[in-house]
Parts: sequence; structure tokens; C-alpha cells
Amino acid sequence: MFKSIACLVVVSVLIFSCNSSEKTEKTITVVDGKDRYDVYQGSEMANLMRGMHAFNLQLKEEVKSGKITTEFPEEFLKIHTAIFSESKSRNQTFDHYSGKFVEAQKLVFEKDSVVSLTERYNNAINLCITCHQTECTGPIPKIKKLLIK
Repeated sequence: MFKSIACLVVVSVLIFSCNSSEKTEKTITVVDGKDRYDVYQGSEMANLMRGMHAFNLQLKEEVKSGKITTEFPEEFLKIHTAIFSESKSRNQTFDHYSGKFVEAQKLVFEKDSVVSLTERYNNAINLCITCHQTECTGPIPKIKKLLIK
């Protein structure tokens, strides 16, 4: 059941993130009876990264069990084109680390590797942490929880 919910969350986030074509972050107003709430709508990149986190949370459990039932999500390749929030921008450092992350994440799914599955998985997560140390450090504690100790 957890797998189904996690997959649904990942797919939902990735689908909704594909519909964002503006660079600015948005809020929408939700009316509940007489109350009005402004709800934050993240950038395409923020939504993609939330989806990556949800997917890797599920993948962590698969790696711990020693059996991967999923495949590399091609949606992750959107990391090279997704639109950032207004206050952030693509730069050489991000391009470098995002490319390395995609390579490392793909290695997790290779069946014939001599490197242990846990090590390959942690390598991919460590690349996320390393990139986030250069800018946008807020998610680091959440990302660190993805590591397998």
C-alpha cells in the first residue's frame, strides 16, 4: 500500500509540475466557506524535486529490502530544463551536479554493478546534498533522511 501511495504522489507531482510554464511562483486563493487561504504553488523545478524526494523515499525502502521493483523515472531528465523559481537560476554548478545526479541515479538501477546497491543509492543522494550545499540549503536535512546508514 505504501508503494502505491508513494507512486501516486510521485506521478501526481510530476504531472502537475509539467503544467507550469511561467517562471514566477504563484499562489492561488482557496475559499472554504467564509475563509480564504493563499496556497503556494511551487516552481516547476521545486515540484520536480519534491517528486524526486518522494520517489527516492520509496526507492530507499526497496534498496533496503535488496529488491528494486521500479525503473529510473525518465521524468527526472526534466532537471535539465525545468523552470526555476524567480529568485533562482540555472548555473554551471547546478548543471554539473544535476548531470552527475542523473548518472548516479541511473546506476542504482543497473543489475550488473560490482558496487553495492546501498552504496550506489547513497552516492546519488549525496550528490543532491552536495549540490544543495552550494545554494538552496534549506532541504538538506530532509534529503539527509533519505540516506541509508
